[in-house]
Amino acid sequence: MRFGIISAGEGSRLASEGFSQPKPLVPIGGVPMIERLARIFMGCGAERIAVIVNGESTETVRLIQNLSVEIPIDLVVKKTPTPMHSLMELAPFLGQDRFCVTTVDTIFSQNRFKDMMREFAPTRLDGMMGVTRFVDDEKPLYVDVDDEMKITGFLDEMGNFKFVSAGIYALRASALDVLAKCLDCGQTRMRFFQRQLLEHGMELKAFDMGKVVDVDHVGDIEKAQTIAMEQ
Repeated sequence: MRFGIISAGEGSRLASEGFSQPKPLVPIGGVPMIERLARIFMGCGAERIAVIVNGESTETVRLIQNLSVEIPIDLVVKKTPTPMHSLMELAPFLGQDRFCVTTVDTIFSQNRFKDMMREFAPTRLDGMMGVTRFVDDEKPLYVDVDDEMKITGFLDEMGNFKFVSAGIYALRASALDVLAKCLDCGQTRMRFFQRQLLEHGMELKAFDMGKVVDVDHVGDIEKAQTIAMEQ
């Protein structure tokens, strides 16, 4: 299976709070978080890893180029307006079968992720989405599931739902056709894409990833360190 890392943002919120390093290089457990993510993917048997960075940080580009000596990486250097556009740029490198993609600042338990990949590999499902009960997002996307964790809806309002999206997407390659249609009609939010996957009849299952945090603020770094240690 192939994997993808979306890292084309500017990290403006971290910078505005005085953090001087480029966002992908924030150390988690002493390792730049983009490298940590790549090594987790390799530990799950990644065939190749597609990475998109915006190019404004030459340090990040240099790190990825150095990693590509030992890790099979396809690097795209391009600034994109949204994560959906970034995913579309990675599409040619994600293969014709299954792939898993997440954003560089999504920090989760390595062992939980391995369990998710082991469950997704043999299934006939069209996709598996990482979810969490830990709400640490300004505008979370709530995920409704049935008793078997099959996803029945992606919603903006809290309601009685137990989970929110953790931003980890394991999908069949056919999902990229849906992505292209979303962008063609001017829809650029990942939550719209996820809803369209259901609208197109795709069978999706949720996987509880435990605590997950997106490193958007300086205060998130300490939370991320704690989660990373809970291997």
